[in-house]
This record gives sequence, C-alpha cells and structure tokens, in this order.
Amino acid sequence: MVLELKNIEKSFGSKQVLSDVSFQAQGGKAFGLLGRNGAGKTTSIRILMNVFPADGGLVLIDGSPVDYNQVQIGYLPEERGLYPKKVIADQLTYFAELKGMNRKDAVKSVDRWLERLGMMEYRNKRLDTLSKGNQQKIQLVTALAHNPDIIILDEPFSGLDPVNAMLLKEVVKEQIAENKIVLFSSHQMSYIEEFCDSIAILNSGRVALCGELHDIKRSYVRDRLIVHTEYPDKIRSDFGEECEAMENGSLLIHLASADDKNRVMRYLVENYDIDEVKVFEPSLNDIFVEYAGDEADKEDRK
Repeated sequence: MVLELKNIEKSFGSKQVLSDVSFQAQGGKAFGLLGRNGAGKTTSIRILMNVFPADGGLVLIDGSPVDYNQVQIGYLPEERGLYPKKVIADQLTYFAELKGMNRKDAVKSVDRWLERLGMMEYRNKRLDTLSKGNQQKIQLVTALAHNPDIIILDEPFSGLDPVNAMLLKEVVKEQIAENKIVLFSSHQMSYIEEFCDSIAILNSGRVALCGELHDIKRSYVRDRLIVHTEYPDKIRSDFGEECEAMENGSLLIHLASADDKNRVMRYLVENYDIDEVKVFEPSLNDIFVEYAGDEADKEDRK
C-alpha cells in the first residue's frame, strides 16, 4: 500500500497554509512528517484524515483517490481527546464501534490491547485516575483497536518514561512489520531517526525536503571523519586545525577532499589507538535546522 499526498493546496481565508505539498508513505515503513509549529503538519494530517477537504490536489492510495469507507485510519493526536471522567473500557469500546467494529469485536480488541500495554488492571477505572503516561497508553488504544491500515502518531512519546517508551517502540515495530503505513509527526528527532525510512520537512506550508533519510544523509559532502579514542590529545596535536573536539568527546577531522577519507582512515587506524572511525553524517536534527529554519536563522548560522 502506498499513501500519496499530491499537490495539496489549502487556504483559510486569505492565508495560504499549504502550497503544492506532495509526499509518499509506503506500507511496512515509517514516514516522518516534520516541521516547526505552524509549518502545515497538522493541516496536512487533517486533510489526509478527511477532517476537511483540500482546496486542490489529491490524497491517493495505490494511485486512486482514498475511499474512506474502505481505508481505516488510526490517529494518536498530540492533544489528547478522551473523557477524563468516563470508565476506560467503556469509552475505548465506544471509539472502536465508531470506527465500524461491532460491539463484541470491539470489546475483544480493546481488552487485547489493554493486556498488551499492561493496562488491564485499569480497565474499569476512570481515565483521570491514571498518570499522564498511562493516559497516553490508553489514548494509543483508540488509535489501534480497530486495526487501521494507516497509523498517524503525533508526538507519540510525549509524557512516557523510558520503560513505556520502549513498550511503544515495540508496538510501533509490530505495526510496521504488519505492513501498516505508520506516519510520525514529532519534534523528537531521535525517534524519527530511529524509526523512519523517509521524511518530509515542511517549511511555511511547502515541502522543503523530501526523500529517503539514508539518501539525504549520503547527499552531503563526505569530507569529515568522526574519531572515537581514549587518547585524543596526540591526534589533535598531530592534525592541528584540521581536528576539533566535539561535545560528546569524539574528534571531528576535516579533510581537504572527500577523496582523502579512505587514506586518512587507514592512517588513523595504523598509527593511533582508535576505537572507531567513520565518515561524519549530519544528524536529522542538523538537517531539520537547515531546512526548517527561516532565512534569518540560516544567515545566523553561516
């Protein structure tokens, strides 16, 4: 299954919010939709979910317009939307029924997910008796109980402690393995980098960058090396201004040319006590700052 937003346009009054937004997300892979606040992520998601229509462009599944009666979407919003005073199992079952499940199947699926997330003991409790992290897990059940084809996760790790974050990672990987389309929207770049094969970065309602994350990183000039060693002083002394210390304690060596990388890597390994040496690639955070910042930001970074 391939989900495609194609040439999407959207305005609210005189303000154009999206302009010619296009990207693809494939089943069995995770896709990261990134951008600063106000860049157009939420509007793109709402158009994808058919909350409101685009002014122009298409939302396609495998090349055809989406039939929302056939394609199920699960959505975990950044702003949580459950009822704090209602019994958890009752409202989860209700939301699953709204997505087309009969009551028997809805109850069975809700219980299965509560068990999977370690939440069965809270089944008959009110939502407002739970911690923020456990409320997040209950909200996740609403996104998954009806077995959606497309799963949209907006800041999914917000409020989760490391143990629950690990559990959510396992669940997401299971969904990807089931060939679901998983779309992340988050400012936590480490999670996007961990899960997503492809990304799109929106800036002022336009796609500033889109593609396979691996290919995007490889497109940068490969003329720097990262060196991990317990004895950095000798390398820094020998390489002089070509070598700088990084915040994490590793060394960054600037090469005269990308063609020199194999020669210098071999020289380092043969002449110093090296734990690891590799070609420097920008982090997703570096790429995001480059493409999502405004022009003033970019001038400041030069």
